[in-house]
Amino acid sequence: MTEDTPQLVWSKDRRTPARRAPSVERIVDTALTLADTEGLEAVSMRRVATELGSGTASLYRYVANRDELLDLMIDATQGDPPPLSGDGLADLATAAHLLRDTLLRHRWLGPELSGRPALGPNALRRYDFAMAAALALTADVTRAAHSVDTVTAFVFGAVAQELAELRAQRRTGLTEDQWRAGVAPYLRAALETGAYPNFARRIREADDVTAAESFAFGLSCVLEGVSRAVR
Repeated sequence: MTEDTPQLVWSKDRRTPARRAPSVERIVDTALTLADTEGLEAVSMRRVATELGSGTASLYRYVANRDELLDLMIDATQGDPPPLSGDGLADLATAAHLLRDTLLRHRWLGPELSGRPALGPNALRRYDFAMAAALALTADVTRAAHSVDTVTAFVFGAVAQELAELRAQRRTGLTEDQWRAGVAPYLRAALETGAYPNFARRIREADDVTAAESFAFGLSCVLEGVSRAVR
């Protein structure tokens, strides 16, 4: 490793905190709480130190900068996966639901996971679980990796849409029912023109489903496609 090569946070030795200094775990937990309650923009080394009642300098002894803190935060969100069941499709579905739950619990996380590699031990265990599930479907490791990437991409897209709807509700201050009531006159007029027959059927005949039900249906379609593709 040359002087110009960046050192990953995971390869650094962690010194024992000095007496009364916050541990790395406390630093990360505090940053997570800030991000979850106030948004990622609220997380700074100074703010975390203030929340801990500590000096900023004491944080830099154990976490070099905000980017390093973000890497630690991202990995801390990745809980251990359950034991593999041996059913590849079922285990891939489990991996998908774990990712969805994590992204919904930490709403700032999606863009960060998309923009930087998650190489911490927790993230690697989750990925290893998903790869083991895919390898139960095919011995071709390339196809297994493609399968994991496909399922992951679906989860990111589905959750991004779900979170966008929640952000829109917060921005407008309207519940979904209130928003529907507000746009109902316009939609009725548009549908009465007869120009959008298929959209009209969707509005008048389709069942209302929850985000979880929509996710489950989409995931089943993706997994069915994966199952066929790896045969």
